[in-house]
Amino acid sequence: MFGYVRSREDTLSPEDQKLYEEAYCGLCHVLGERYGTYSRAFLNYDFVFLAMLLAPQDGMVTAECVKCVRHPWKGKRVCTKRAWMETAAGESVILSWWKLQDAIADGGALERLGAHMLSLGLRRSYRRARAEYPGFDEIADRLLAELRILEGERSSSIDRTADCFARLLCSAAPEEGEERLDRPRKQLLYHLGRWIYLIDAVDDLPRDKKAGRYNPVAARFLGWGKEEQTYLRQLMDHSLALVGAAFQLLPRTPWSGVLENIIYSGLP
Repeated sequence: MFGYVRSREDTLSPEDQKLYEEAYCGLCHVLGERYGTYSRAFLNYDFVFLAMLLAPQDGMVTAECVKCVRHPWKGKRVCTKRAWMETAAGESVILSWWKLQDAIADGGALERLGAHMLSLGLRRSYRRARAEYPGFDEIADRLLAELRILEGERSSSIDRTADCFARLLCSAAPEEGEERLDRPRKQLLYHLGRWIYLIDAVDDLPRDKKAGRYNPVAARFLGWGKEEQTYLRQLMDHSLALVGAAFQLLPRTPWSGVLENIIYSGLP
């Protein structure tokens, strides 16, 4: 369920592209510094989005040049490490761990083997992230277990299954005690979580049908023709509309241009 929350690069301004790259490389740098080089393999744009969303409204953007494992000769400019970047890094490690555990439990033989090998490498990073963000880890464990039960029952309710992942992503925004920030952030992440779950199900539909695995879209619809596709597209577009509505309630930050591009151009 990773990798969908990305920008549309051909419509990003040069300044926003620069900020986006600094946020991406900054999250990569924090992952390596706090959780080891191996954790960088699980870096994805979804959590770069989260990092930018959690950034404070202080109008300050600072960057520095650091050594880069992929560009050792010239280095990369990265957004200066801050608490919101560390939160996104820790939560990305936790969710990556639980995604691997889900693959071990429900995947095919080769998928289970690969996920098991990857989880061995990530175990130390996960233990540190769990110690730093125990509340998020507990919620992730509980909600993904709830989701596995629904999937095991082959639930035909898209709302119930998508709601589990939506609540999980919603919990990635720590409470700051300011309703003007907390409420729209959580609403944005909740509806984004629904959208991610559904588009992931659509992407997996051919493979799941071939393997005989549970898929919420296949369980909900008897067929997969134009009428069913139109209905699901309308459902997902409604989720994106609510993401956009929640975003409009948030104060502007230096990353607002990038976030707008992702929400209104990248996701659609």
